Amino acid sequence: MKQRAYLDIETTGPSSRYAELTVIGVAFEEGRKCRTVQFIESDLSPQRLLKALNGTDEIYTYNGSRFDLPFIRAKLGLDLRGYFKHTDLMYDCWRQNLKGGLKVVEQLLGINRKLKDINGYTAVLLWYDYVNNNNKQALRMLLEYNREDVVNLRVLRRKLGIK
Repeated sequence: MKQRAYLDIETTGPSSRYAELTVIGVAFEEGRKCRTVQFIESDLSPQRLLKALNGTDEIYTYNGSRFDLPFIRAKLGLDLRGYFKHTDLMYDCWRQNLKGGLKVVEQLLGINRKLKDINGYTAVLLWYDYVNNNNKQALRMLLEYNREDVVNLRVLRRKLGIK
């Protein structure tokens, strides 16, 4: 059986040159459920990420070929494309005339999200609130936002009919 992983990152900005990598989230398909693993702070290492992805056949992202994977390569020195097959679901969405960011596509396809009011900018604010004020609730909210992203990538893949 094919082992699938769904990956999404959080950062402090769009440029890997000026921004920091704050969270790597991965959801692993396990039957009808997903198991999620998230890396922050000292856990953000190529060794830990590769260990977690061990046994994975394919990684799925949304805009990962232009953002997530290059960001990970720039910050961790790890090119995941050299280890795993990668499918960027954004291009599959485009082929079905579904344009926009992940949240827009989710709305178009009726994919539910609990944290509807959080976006990439809010994620940055949550990270800085955690780092600067030791606000553990802000970190929990950021991690939940990231968890929804990776779990919803699985739902998106299925709705797109990708085997």
